[in-house]
Amino acid sequence: MCQVMSKEELKRSVMHALSGVVHPHTGTDVVSGGQIKDLEVVDGGRVQLSFLLRTEDPGHLVKAVRAAVEGVDGVESVKVNLQLPRTQATAPPAAGRRPPGRTPLPRTKSDRPGGLQPGSVPAPTPKPSLLSNVEHVVAVSSGKGGVGKSMVATNLAAALASQGLRVGLLDADIYGPNIPRMFGETRRPRVKGEKGKEMIEPLEAHGVRLMSLGFLLEEEQPAIMRGPLISGILKQFLEQVDWGPLDFMVVDMPPGTGDAQLSLVQTIDLGGAIMVTTPQAVSVGDVRRGVKMFQRVNTRVLGIVENMTALACPHCGEEIDVFGKDGGERLAREMGLPLLGRVPLDPQVRRAGDAGTPSVLSAPDSAAAKALMAIAGEVLRKLREPIQEAGA
Repeated sequence: MCQVMSKEELKRSVMHALSGVVHPHTGTDVVSGGQIKDLEVVDGGRVQLSFLLRTEDPGHLVKAVRAAVEGVDGVESVKVNLQLPRTQATAPPAAGRRPPGRTPLPRTKSDRPGGLQPGSVPAPTPKPSLLSNVEHVVAVSSGKGGVGKSMVATNLAAALASQGLRVGLLDADIYGPNIPRMFGETRRPRVKGEKGKEMIEPLEAHGVRLMSLGFLLEEEQPAIMRGPLISGILKQFLEQVDWGPLDFMVVDMPPGTGDAQLSLVQTIDLGGAIMVTTPQAVSVGDVRRGVKMFQRVNTRVLGIVENMTALACPHCGEEIDVFGKDGGERLAREMGLPLLGRVPLDPQVRRAGDAGTPSVLSAPDSAAAKALMAIAGEVLRKLREPIQEAGA
């Protein structure tokens, strides 16, 4: 007869397993190194703990911690919260005081005990059943707006669909949902199913299944909402849209490193992220922060796309570096990431986006469309490569 371990016995077993996870740089296990905090065992063999993630830690260390706990007999589930080191520069003001001239914001759910706290980022805890019919999920992100992120996402989805693949495009850019215009789609999606079990049917254009908040708002209606609402909408688009079986889901992220990015990596098993930048230093600097954010939450960055690289003069053919030169290539080299491709600054790309037909379909012989098709090929190749763990 199998003897069920008590919570204290299971906790000791978990700590013993964690003492076998050794930091590859320091040679010290994560328990002795003080990186395991607040370990608890709750009913049903559920384990939760906090992990102090330091700047020098390799990306695979969190995965090794999770695997060690999951391998202990009696453990049913694991929740790992990442704690980032606090610095004096980000220390909160003394209790009862606030910086002069600042009005306190109303408390939200994330301010309450157990919610997101400054310096603490929950590690990904994907739901295995969510998007189980989707083979690969790829996020297209950027550090700042206006760099062509949605254009890259649109053309990546259309390029993959043109090769006979089943593709969905989720517009997670809640404040600036541009996917409806870029696909020339203005209908409202239908809702099907009985009450309490309703599912939204995605629209389809150019062979791509689409979902965007833009389909649900009036054309000039702004999306005015706080972070928790953004997370809720993204969760609804993942859980309550009948995507069906897909080879690829492309997610057009909002710029920056905020609620949508964190919600995505905490909810689904993300196959990788593509970072879009222009060559100019302002864009490159913001994308560098975006790359580090994805790495911090243990999400693979597939590579960098440099958009708006040069404008060819329509009269003489000379290339003009409107936004600078080689910024994306330098960033990729600096961060040890592949440069997936360069897309030239081409008026045809703007016309295609405004007309609702992606460049890879409307102008397949243009330099921009050829570059975008090549980027789609590189993404396919990267996703089929075996994942190399950092520090391995």
